[in-house]
Amino acid sequence: MPEVLFYHLTFSPLEAALPDLLGKSLTRGWRALVRSSSRARLDWLDRQLWTVSDDSFLPHGIGGGEHDAAQPILLTVDRMNPNRADILFLVDGADVEMQEISDFTRVCIMFDGGDADALQHARGQWAAVSSAGLTARYWAQEGGRWRQKAAVNEAGYS
Repeated sequence: MPEVLFYHLTFSPLEAALPDLLGKSLTRGWRALVRSSSRARLDWLDRQLWTVSDDSFLPHGIGGGEHDAAQPILLTVDRMNPNRADILFLVDGADVEMQEISDFTRVCIMFDGGDADALQHARGQWAAVSSAGLTARYWAQEGGRWRQKAAVNEAGYS
């Protein structure tokens, strides 16, 4: 059964936290799909991923190209999964349908702790995921490290 992880960004911005999680996904042999609610934001994120570090490389592309199926990491605004991703990252308030979650091993919802609208949106997503009986874990940054703060699964809160 897929799990949904909520990442509450309070210490580092998306462009610092996402590359690390994408790198870990690739290390596991997973393909990743990053969905945003804004094409302009994807273009910005694309530039950020190319300049993350001088000593690392995150192979990726923006959805809509002829090589989408071959991309280890695909950035998109669409609700499609052309690269057969194992993990879906939702950023900038992007949504996922509950039935769509079963297409992935893991879904990660990343939201900015300094944005009241993003917090409210994430709370709604948490409620939808937990109401659907899916496993969900809430992670927050503390001193630059991720700490699990809450979890819910088929049996309820743990």
